[in-house]
Amino acid sequence: MRMRPDPASNYPGRTYRFYTGNPTYMFGYGLSYTRFQHNLIQAPEKLSITLEEGHPCYSEGCNSLDLSGSAHCTALQFDVHLQARNTGGMAGSQTVLLFNTPPAVHKSPTRQLVGFEKVFLEPNESKSVVFQVDACRDLSVADESGNWKVPLGSHVLHVGDVTHTLTLSI
Repeated sequence: MRMRPDPASNYPGRTYRFYTGNPTYMFGYGLSYTRFQHNLIQAPEKLSITLEEGHPCYSEGCNSLDLSGSAHCTALQFDVHLQARNTGGMAGSQTVLLFNTPPAVHKSPTRQLVGFEKVFLEPNESKSVVFQVDACRDLSVADESGNWKVPLGSHVLHVGDVTHTLTLSI
């Protein structure tokens, strides 16, 4: 079964992964009896990938790298520290969702889920949430051949209304 839409045959597709219209509710938007606020505490702004001398990307200017099974992946792990606060008048639980918007290469999705954690908060209570991110696993996209690649360039991390730009470069 094909997943992508095919305008020539008027086939709508079987996924919203490539939907570019305005949704009524964003994925992960939850209805609640209270309100939550998020603050970014700490996250890296730049990650550099060191490649061996003579790698083709130094001369060709690659837009993504195949790092599967590579020793480089250990150096590309980082933490995203957030604070979730209940700003409403009632106790409530929220699933904190961390999304990534990758650079537009290989027909990458608009957003992809990186991690999630559920927190229960009393009114005016706040808790720290830490996401452990592995760039090779969590920020990669499938290319046209189905191979996983890590896109170089600006990735935008989202939690609720909070955004943070992370640049991957060589």
